[in-house]
Amino acid sequence: MCGITGFLSFNKFFSEQSLSRITRSLEHRGPDAEGLFYDGTCGLGHRRLSILDLSESANQPMQSADGSCTIVFNGEVYNYREMAAELRVPLRTTSDTEVILESFARQGVSSLAQFNGMFAFAVYNAARQELHVVRDRLGIKPLFYYWDGRQLAFASELKALKALPELRIEPDFTSISHFLHLGYIPAPRTIYKNVFKLQPGHYLEATPKGLKNIHFWSPAARIAPHVLHDEKEAKKGLEDLLLSAVQYQLISDVPLGVFLSGGIDSSTVAALASRLTSTRLNTFSIGFTEEKFNEAHYASAVAKHLGTQHHEFIVSSAEAKRLVEPMLDAYDEPYADSSAIPTMLVSQLARRHVTVALCGDGGDELFFGYGMYQWAERLANPLLKALRKPVSRLLTIPGAPRYRKAASLFGYDDESGLAGHIFSQEQGFFAKKELSGLLAGRPALDGAASHQGLSRPLTPREKQALYDLETYLPDDLLTKVDRATMYYGLEARVPLLDHRVVEFALNLAPNLKYRNGVSKYLLKEVLYQYVPRQLFNRPKRGFSVPLASWLGGDLRYLQEAYLSKEVVERYGVIRFETVKDLLRQFNGGNTYVYHRVWLLIVLHYWLQKHV
Repeated sequence: MCGITGFLSFNKFFSEQSLSRITRSLEHRGPDAEGLFYDGTCGLGHRRLSILDLSESANQPMQSADGSCTIVFNGEVYNYREMAAELRVPLRTTSDTEVILESFARQGVSSLAQFNGMFAFAVYNAARQELHVVRDRLGIKPLFYYWDGRQLAFASELKALKALPELRIEPDFTSISHFLHLGYIPAPRTIYKNVFKLQPGHYLEATPKGLKNIHFWSPAARIAPHVLHDEKEAKKGLEDLLLSAVQYQLISDVPLGVFLSGGIDSSTVAALASRLTSTRLNTFSIGFTEEKFNEAHYASAVAKHLGTQHHEFIVSSAEAKRLVEPMLDAYDEPYADSSAIPTMLVSQLARRHVTVALCGDGGDELFFGYGMYQWAERLANPLLKALRKPVSRLLTIPGAPRYRKAASLFGYDDESGLAGHIFSQEQGFFAKKELSGLLAGRPALDGAASHQGLSRPLTPREKQALYDLETYLPDDLLTKVDRATMYYGLEARVPLLDHRVVEFALNLAPNLKYRNGVSKYLLKEVLYQYVPRQLFNRPKRGFSVPLASWLGGDLRYLQEAYLSKEVVERYGVIRFETVKDLLRQFNGGNTYVYHRVWLLIVLHYWLQKHV
């Protein structure tokens, strides 16, 4: 796990000093070593967090044996030993980096099909004047790039591109609409003009002829014509794949542990890891002083059953207050997932004991774990669809605030962008139709990807889950984990997002994921072979924080600091009258709007810092 930077210019636009500067900005991602390559046309920078082959011979940038290619790489490719055996070439290291490099030098982009792992890397071939920049299938590892039609630069984080003195990078205020609707800015957009997120399963090919952005893998393309219905076969197949994925991701030359929330996903990873390791496994969890949000005792019960060395940290609003501004800075652009705060805290705790942590991300999207999937099913009902407008008005009657979320979910205008609407309103963010009254300028929302030509029709739950897998997972959840862990130089791995598991889950019959009111049915059946089911007899809560009470208490200062009339009108992005009304509602006891208040705080914090 590392940080990578680089650029390509055929008119020698960038300097070697600039390469050093942007690489140094990612020191937190790789505290163990720094390396640079520069030939006037291409620059490649690397900050290393040593995980496999701790020797200096595995440092990067690394050059291929034949001298044709140079690589910088962030991530892990877990099946590198099998790939090395097939290469039949002498290797100088025991690192996965060298295997990736030699495979790419021989086979080019066709080698990507062999890689099992999380990766963002760049390979430069000087003789061909060709640079390839690649991001893994699910978007586990981040990759940002600048392209203005002539100059190309890339990095693991936006802050590195912002540090390039040759570039004048300006805010893209049209992206704010997306942030207010979703709580994050979806790929390929960023908050800056000419700066993009390389989308999952894509690679860039840069030559003197220009830049191509090419898709090499997508979940939609892996949807098969038929689904697997047989429960016994599906359960055995899923368990085998999960065991293989966890076994791969236990490969490490440094201490390793598991983030354990006590929920289904992380408990599955911890249970399988415990079975596959000969030493006592370290597990880590976070709790809250507010009992309503505290699930630490559930994690403790699972850890006790598995016999792990368990570490627990109880978070108060005081710890949250200390981390709010560092957290917002770590994400470089407006980002509203407040669970990043406990994720940073558990990362800090884990880093005291281990350098690698496995986590359970992906289970909800693959096995119908979110409540919004039920909403997708309801809103597809022809009768409810026809009556949605009067139902929405009925649910907004005075005296029934608890129905406000349902009212907003029913209150969509049309079915374009419905998946985004369901996600947005489930989270309590601004609906698409509210943006024109909120923004001082004209709202701009891109349409969601339409999946034409799929191998089979999808159910409403499958459609919503596919949307989450392609957008919410990489642009919010995996972003959260990457920045929070790398802030402390900790590598996070996600076994449930092994692409073999993903492809298998995409083609399970929907009733193996959601059955008789039970979500994640098949995944739970696998877990219950290792951990008693009674430990999970409770409603799903998710990794949420008591943000509403914090904003009304110790974090109330954020309202005054970032949502005052002076601040809001200074930037002129949001209408102050709307802000004033939201604050009146929230401070008057209407906690339903707290996520919207948080969105506006985050936005104006970013504006104060960067504009």
